[in-house]
Parts: sequence; C-alpha cells; structure tokens
Amino acid sequence: MDATALLLSRIQFAFTISFHIIFPAFTIGLAAWLTLLEALHLKTGRPAYRVLFEFWLKIFGVAFGLGVVSGVVMAFQFGTNWSVLSKMSGPIQGPLLSYETFTAFALEASFFGVLIFGRSRVPPWFYLFSTAMVALGTTRFGRCSAINPGGASTPSLTKLPSFHFGRPSRAQQLPVRSQATQKPQPRQE
Repeated sequence: MDATALLLSRIQFAFTISFHIIFPAFTIGLAAWLTLLEALHLKTGRPAYRVLFEFWLKIFGVAFGLGVVSGVVMAFQFGTNWSVLSKMSGPIQGPLLSYETFTAFALEASFFGVLIFGRSRVPPWFYLFSTAMVALGTTRFGRCSAINPGGASTPSLTKLPSFHFGRPSRAQQLPVRSQATQKPQPRQE
C-alpha cells in the first residue's frame, strides 16, 4: 500500500474522530444523569444521591476536558487536511460550528464552572439550574454536531462554483436541489 498524503490524512482523521466521538456522546447522557441525581437529592434529601452526583461529576469533568481537547484538534484537521472540502462546505459548516461554540459550548462551560466550584457558593435551586444548563448545552452541542455533516454531504454542494464571501454570483443563486428531487434528464446519444 502506498502511503500517500491523502491516505495518511485519512488515517490521522480516523484516529482523531474515533477518539473524539467517545467523549461528547458520553457527556450528553451523563449530563442528563447528573441533572436527575441533583433533582432527586433536592427532592428527597437522601445523601446517596449527592455521593453519586459527586462521583459522576468527576468523570464528567475528565470526559468534558478530553472532548474539548480532541475537538479542537479535529476542527483544525478539517482545514489542514481537507482545505478544498472546507472551502466548499465552509458556508454550511462555519455558521454551525460558530453557533455550537458560542451557544452550546459557552453555555456548557460557564455553568460547568458552577458545578465544579459553586456548590457552597450558590443556592441549591441555582445549582440544579446550572446542572440543567450543562445538560442543555451538551444536547445543543449534539444537535449541531449531528446537523453539520448533512451540509457537507449534500450532492449539489459539489456543483457550486467557488464561494466568495459577500454577495453571491448569479450562478450561486440558482436553487439547490438534491438528486432525489431532480427530474431525470433524457439521454443524449
């Protein structure tokens, strides 16, 4: 097998995405679990729920940190390994990644700070609210991550002329249709 730059780029990205996907998937479910544990602790007052919450919070913190670090590496690999894909799908992926960063990740990270450092500094209801906001942030992150590949795999995306920031050209204003909705063209022989 020839070790071309394309093959090496694919192997590198396969390793990164395989490593990365574990952590966001885990934290999405774990954030909901933490919210449930905190709500049960507030409702019943049983210390077992608090002990479980503290245990899983440490695991959530490690998974969150590793997910952030591997996600940053993965984002840079889009631009360095697949610059043409980034150029063509940038108008679709760029806004989604920005939205994910400014809403989901910022929401998750800011309230995660309350979870780590704020138990004794905030009222119990606000701590539960912070836990729910972390869960909401991870869910929104998952939603953006699930929507993003759809834009890159749109068949008509490859038919667009080169994209330039600013006002689109006349060719770029043509309606975009997927292959499933296009009428079959008669064969010319």
